[in-house]
Amino acid sequence: MTERLPYPSDLSDARWELIEPVLAAWCYERHGRALGFGRPPEHDLREIMNAILYVDRTGVQWRYLPHDFPNWNTVYGYFAKWQKNGIFAQLNGLLRELVREQEGRTPNRPPVWSMRRA
Repeated sequence: MTERLPYPSDLSDARWELIEPVLAAWCYERHGRALGFGRPPEHDLREIMNAILYVDRTGVQWRYLPHDFPNWNTVYGYFAKWQKNGIFAQLNGLLRELVREQEGRTPNRPPVWSMRRA
């Protein structure tokens, strides 16, 4: 793949370092369980995430994703799988914990709604 010019929605190196382990673990779970056997991912996960962020930030339809990203079908496929497997919720929880730590608060406090009685 050729180097492309960055979009304002692209992940910074620091942000990528935060979320890459979660995506790599998902990929390993899915493809690499059998002692390293299995196919390596065909697409760069960072580029997939950058494409998802582009769609999120611009509101463009999947089919109108610029051509310098992976094919829209591929990007949407990853998006749907990550949504179904709870990857975005996991990333949100990770980032919430990091923000809480930076504020000097307990990182893993359960949300208020989970503490209410039914």
